[in-house]
Amino acid sequence: MPNIINKNIESNTKQTNITFYLFLFYLALLSMLGFIATDMYLPSFKSIEGTFNASTSEVAISLTSFLAGLAIGQLLYGPLVHKIGKRNSLIVGLSLFMLASALIATSESMMMMNIARFFQAIGACSAAVIWQAIVIEQFPADKAQNIFANIMPLVALSPALAPIAGAVILNSFGWRAVFISLCIIAMILIVMTYIFVPKERASLHKSKTPIRYQQLLANTRYLGNVIIFGACSGAFFAYLTLWPAVMEQYGYAATEIGLSFIPQTIMFIVGGYSSKLLIRKFGTKISLNCLLILFGFCVTAIFISSVILDTATILPLLIAFSLLAGCNGAIYPIVVNNALQQFSHNASKAAGLQNFIQISIAFGASSLVAVWASAGDNAIGWGILACSILVAVGQFIKSHDSWVQINHYFTFPDPARLSQAFTKHDQ
Repeated sequence: MPNIINKNIESNTKQTNITFYLFLFYLALLSMLGFIATDMYLPSFKSIEGTFNASTSEVAISLTSFLAGLAIGQLLYGPLVHKIGKRNSLIVGLSLFMLASALIATSESMMMMNIARFFQAIGACSAAVIWQAIVIEQFPADKAQNIFANIMPLVALSPALAPIAGAVILNSFGWRAVFISLCIIAMILIVMTYIFVPKERASLHKSKTPIRYQQLLANTRYLGNVIIFGACSGAFFAYLTLWPAVMEQYGYAATEIGLSFIPQTIMFIVGGYSSKLLIRKFGTKISLNCLLILFGFCVTAIFISSVILDTATILPLLIAFSLLAGCNGAIYPIVVNNALQQFSHNASKAAGLQNFIQISIAFGASSLVAVWASAGDNAIGWGILACSILVAVGQFIKSHDSWVQINHYFTFPDPARLSQAFTKHDQ
């Protein structure tokens, strides 16, 4: 009898573990959907140009329209979740993504494709926003931290793997098959949403008090962590925007430029999994402080190598960038969890605003260095330095309980009281 009981317990444990890992796969696929949709079709640019007899800039607009939809869509799903729940909102968003992908696959003009890409991005935002809310609302803080640390490093693989998968599909079936593949991925996610996301009672999500964006921004713990998240992302995008051009200036070919991104991808993944070990040993607060100090050293090294020193090799910059990527990989899960835990019952809206701020800061940093592209690595150095200052601002904000405390640092002396004080002193 004991053997039968032990076997049943072992069988149930294995089944539970398999279910949990499938759930993690589902969350990982949700988190990567936007990046997959962004990067998988990049190798198809030339083929799309040929199909529609379009210029390179016209095809590039399809990426711009996607990014515009990605930014706007972040703010839509918080209110939608409040009205119809997470499960229904995900199904709506993923269905929109699937239909837009099908429309792109059958499009007959660049205008039709660009409009569909905009709505495809809005659909993808449902996955980007709601997967974080699912983690926050279904798990305690420490378990949520571990899940973020497991999933976020995988996101770093999507920019590397998606173009490779896209190139294979392109060479085998043509560029339209890339978007048919995205339809299939969306269908799989819809089925998994039915399985893994519990159906909410209408009264449950409608009974929650809606939170305003002003309330989110008024929380210094939330906003400080979000600013750190966005500024660290901005530093990374400042590098990504100009790094290929910098390597060309140093005489490197396209193949070598592509290979140069491998160390950063590896370090981002290593950083993500290392954060779990740091938190287990030192706790969240000490780990984050140490990582931010290391981030500061990396920024200093990048600034010295790119702006102050006139080096004949890119090796110091490459090493510093790789370490910076490792820091980002470790920092992201911590600050995202810290921010969303402040609003665990309104996590969808908090995640939407967080992602919007992150994308906005990253877009701003990318645009800033793009304007000064002729300066090469100097522009990268100054762009990353600007982002590091914003990181410091975020750390300052999150270290205070309220804006009232922060306002004390900016309270100027009252001239009337000063004059009274001087009068008494003279008497």
